[in-house]
Amino acid sequence: MGKPHMQRRDLMREQLAQQAAKLMAEDGITDHAFAKRKAARQLGASDTQHLPSNQEVDDALHSYRSLYQHDRHPGILNQLREEALEAMRLFEPFHPYLTGSVLSGTAGHHSDINLILFSDDEKAVLLFLLKHNLEFEDGEWIARIGGHEETVPSYTLTGESGTQTHIIVLPENALHSGSRHPETHADTAAVEALLATHPA
Repeated sequence: MGKPHMQRRDLMREQLAQQAAKLMAEDGITDHAFAKRKAARQLGASDTQHLPSNQEVDDALHSYRSLYQHDRHPGILNQLREEALEAMRLFEPFHPYLTGSVLSGTAGHHSDINLILFSDDEKAVLLFLLKHNLEFEDGEWIARIGGHEETVPSYTLTGESGTQTHIIVLPENALHSGSRHPETHADTAAVEALLATHPA
């Protein structure tokens, strides 16, 4: 009795993941939750309790881009990674790490660059931005550090290309917390290696 229902549910999850991925690829949606809700509405499953995970959507997005955008996607991705690397070299004193879709490879034309910087002096990054005459918007971000949530400074820079770079600043002890993995966090050397092995 339960088995066919289970299979049907998995199929719906798969369809939702594929539809959400298509929306992200074609419409420039960067918010996973928004893409999933919109996909559910379009497929008439808005009451579903079985929305796919962000990872399932990302997997579908990888597939979609390699199928339908294989001619232009690598160039866009490389451009974003080049921009990220440029920013990382600038912020080298703060041990920058790249995270998010530009690292994972699901980023598209409308995607943002996400960097994590490390400093025990909350004002150090702010002063650095001011010293380099960089235009930015400042804000706050809730980050999970050492098992509890903390409010940390965040900054958004807009590059000449119009691409936004979001920066969050974590305390230096978070740098050695062991919670970063190569597939989700890349330092400058790792991004350089990525660009060398995947040239446009």
